[in-house]
Amino acid sequence: MNDLQLRTVNVTRYVTPLREGGSLPAIAEADDHFLYVLKFRGAGQGPRALIAELIGGEIARYLGLRVPELVFANLDEAFGRTEPDEEIQDLLKASVGLNLALHYLSGAITFDPTVTRVDAKLASQIVWLDCFLTNMDRTCRNTNMLLWHKELWLIDHGAALYFHHSWQNWEEQAIKPFFLVKDHVLLPWASELESVNKEFSELLNPEKIASVINLIPDDWLEGETSFDSKIAHREAYKNFLTNRLAHSDIFLKEAQHAREIFI
Repeated sequence: MNDLQLRTVNVTRYVTPLREGGSLPAIAEADDHFLYVLKFRGAGQGPRALIAELIGGEIARYLGLRVPELVFANLDEAFGRTEPDEEIQDLLKASVGLNLALHYLSGAITFDPTVTRVDAKLASQIVWLDCFLTNMDRTCRNTNMLLWHKELWLIDHGAALYFHHSWQNWEEQAIKPFFLVKDHVLLPWASELESVNKEFSELLNPEKIASVINLIPDDWLEGETSFDSKIAHREAYKNFLTNRLAHSDIFLKEAQHAREIFI
């Protein structure tokens, strides 16, 4: 039985777009009167980016890292009809139904590695996570981390699990090193990768991975021609992450190697 649940909110007000990249996320208000950063299923990469965001965020949270609360955000068919911007109106029309949103951390500032130093343990945990998730988007150019109340928060895992945009040779991808770790913003400080690998490999298990994958709404799995059914599609995510966890030494060694070259 799935022991994980996400709250579902209804979007009541579109506040402002966040013009970052091509996905046009937005700050929006929901019927619980909180503000959220809303990620749209109708954006360029479709539900796959939301699936990566959901999996990455909830696994990070389970491992003890700080991630803003994730919620399912329901967008009504009538929402956005009065939006004057045609591009945004088209996006809202394409995103009717369940989307994904992160609690908006008001007053948070973007993490800057030249200003803030991260301790070795936390840096190693985040590097390990991103190697596990094949998250290419935690670089100096775009750190996808915020400082909020003097604590480091992880945001935006939509670029993780990039193999699922084609599902080509995904079984092989599961046990491959993560070569892009060389560009990770926290790699210089990640001196405790070996102990973190042991800790996280024991903490994370197939049951916990399954409980996260089971959160994915069925309609986010529609239209994928690589699988005969949504059940098979969901199982592929479980198998990818379970196999990757079982072979974590492979991406651990690549991270250690990249760090030796960097230093």
